[in-house]
Amino acid sequence: MNDDILKNSSLYETGNKYLMHTYKRLPVIFTRARMQYLWDIEGNKYLDFIAGYGCLNVGHSNKYVVSALKEQIAKIIQPSNIYYNIPQIMLAKKLCEISGFGEKVFFANSGTESIEGAIKLARKYSTDNYGPSRYEIITFKKAFHGRTLGALAATAQIEKQKLFEPLLAGFKYADLNNIESVKALLNENTCAIMLEPVQGEGGIYPADKEFIKYLRDICNEKNILLILDEIQTGFGRTGSMFAYENFEIKPDILVVAKSLGGGMPIGAIISTEEIAKSFGPGTHGSTFGGNAASCAAGLSVIDYIINNNLAEKSKRLGKYLMEELLKIKNKYAVVKEIRGMGLMIGMEFNEPVAEKIVTDALGDKLVLNRVSDSILRFLPPLIITKENIDTLTGWLDAEIKEL
Repeated sequence: MNDDILKNSSLYETGNKYLMHTYKRLPVIFTRARMQYLWDIEGNKYLDFIAGYGCLNVGHSNKYVVSALKEQIAKIIQPSNIYYNIPQIMLAKKLCEISGFGEKVFFANSGTESIEGAIKLARKYSTDNYGPSRYEIITFKKAFHGRTLGALAATAQIEKQKLFEPLLAGFKYADLNNIESVKALLNENTCAIMLEPVQGEGGIYPADKEFIKYLRDICNEKNILLILDEIQTGFGRTGSMFAYENFEIKPDILVVAKSLGGGMPIGAIISTEEIAKSFGPGTHGSTFGGNAASCAAGLSVIDYIINNNLAEKSKRLGKYLMEELLKIKNKYAVVKEIRGMGLMIGMEFNEPVAEKIVTDALGDKLVLNRVSDSILRFLPPLIITKENIDTLTGWLDAEIKEL
């Protein structure tokens, strides 16, 4: 790692002193950003290939989003959820329209909160219609749905769960892309099946099209709700506005967050009107959910994605990035597999080298991310260029050659 990263060690140590160590933070402090670039406190410029864990599909401090946000903040931010606000109404309408199935929306502040709400909605709807014993939800091993107790119970990663047991009961875990493992868990108490179309934090594992279609069919047959967690895959990331469009199905409940806010905190649950009837007054809430500022940002994000055809760009540049990474895989035995969809790609190694690669990249002014000791995750802003990709892959080629 270059020594200039550590010049602000006193400020970094102040952070270590006063902030809880819930993250393994890297020793750099960014002070400004624009689109696919970040600048640290020393003025060094970095190229970003993680985009705030996929929160910035339209780029950092996108002028269009910033303008809409400034205009809204100057008017009103959050009057209270016992009143509607205009951006909230308009964003709910927009989300229903672009989803192709949605009729009602609930706004939260994050993806994890939205998952919690989706769990409650699925259970409430099922018990309302089929009785109190129908509360079990099937999720998938290696999934990640959040860190609150309910979302953690849905996150089938034992190393994360065991620290906080006992967890919320009623979750069963199948194997992604294994139809027989799902069949073995289905029973009269199953109320929902929930999955990420592409598992993100779990290692970038895409679902098979046939598997997704089976889930849709079995849910239709048994009156089970299909919940899709598109917190990371939504808003152009996988080459379409939502990943389920690539599979030619529609969910019953859709959970989105991250890039919806363009950097502002927001999450949403989208469902049909019939399902949403189970959420009456007092069943669920969020003080800051649907605040006018975040909703104004969300409207501008969706407009920017559509007006600039970022979903199609994600498909095209994702294909190019995949091809370039496969060239590297074919050169070096240490690379095990390249997988993903659109501009959501994982690079897995046969050895635990991911942390070293991320650290070395930071020293060379590239912002990368690892999801395990052996897997890198690429989630660049969708506004990156072919030249940016060439910079990344050229650096990776040289780095991996040294390994």
